Amino acid sequence: MADETMADIGSASPEPLQPRAKRGQQARTPRPPRVPVHGVLLLDKPVGLSSNDALIRAKRMLNAPKAGHTGTLDPFATGLLPLCFGEATKFSQDLLEADKTYEALVHLGVRTDTGDTEGQVISERAVEVSVAQIEAALAQFRGPISQVPPMHSALKRDGKPLYEYARAGITLEREARNVTIHALDLLDYQAPMLRIRVTCSKGTYIRVLGEDIGEVLGCGAHLNALRRTGVGALTLDGAVTLETFDAAAELEARKALLLPVDGLLRSFPAVQLNDELARRFLHGQRLPLGKEGVAVPEQTGRVRVYRSSDAALLGTGLLQEYAILAPERLVSTA
Repeated sequence: MADETMADIGSASPEPLQPRAKRGQQARTPRPPRVPVHGVLLLDKPVGLSSNDALIRAKRMLNAPKAGHTGTLDPFATGLLPLCFGEATKFSQDLLEADKTYEALVHLGVRTDTGDTEGQVISERAVEVSVAQIEAALAQFRGPISQVPPMHSALKRDGKPLYEYARAGITLEREARNVTIHALDLLDYQAPMLRIRVTCSKGTYIRVLGEDIGEVLGCGAHLNALRRTGVGALTLDGAVTLETFDAAAELEARKALLLPVDGLLRSFPAVQLNDELARRFLHGQRLPLGKEGVAVPEQTGRVRVYRSSDAALLGTGLLQEYAILAPERLVSTA
């Protein structure tokens, strides 16, 4: 009899039990399950928002389980912040290592303790410089240079970011770092405001660059505004704001605003594999492409790999001598 009773209860398919609200509290609405999302959002980050806060907001809008950004932008800076979701996070390191392009507004004649508009003014000097002097100063910073990281930065010392020491009034010795300024162009000069465009290697501090330009000109400077316009091969073309992303109320509409995972890999040559070679590649096998009759790029190095039958991205591989393809990072959705 007991068994029959249990069978009847099971067949009734009752609603799942919900946690009871505490007295005086409303019952919480259960969160919808997270949905796997794979792709890249080119976000035009607004001023006043940290990169991590922007990531959290976009991740919440997609209800995505896995996400990461590809290089910090200071809260006072705006512009391109690529956000990676799902399988795209496997390739985010490439953008961390990539060159960056910025447009910066440098305020000559005024120095602040942070090197930007968020700090306190520590000195003011007259600005009496010509365009010719500015061009000569900029020429000194093109190519390999050394920079001392600012105290107001996220670099850590003994597990604590430098900006925490700075806020406590402590200044620590910092070793200079080697960076490369690939391009540095004067866009406009309306004294005391100097607008420049910079393409630089990873780890370059544009705040420090602005300050150093001001010192060469003999008047000092701080960064008034900063906008990132490029990360590697990615630009602001097609970038969206958080408001635009939020306005796409349906999840599918938001996902449609993402670049595919291989949007991060377009600068690498492509290799197409048939189904059998794709299966072996996904099992981590090195493939002799020359013997298999596969079209092979002329240069060795990193390539993006696809299954030709359905155009699915399989991941990246390293093309070695004698047309040997070695798997590097594999995409689980393949």
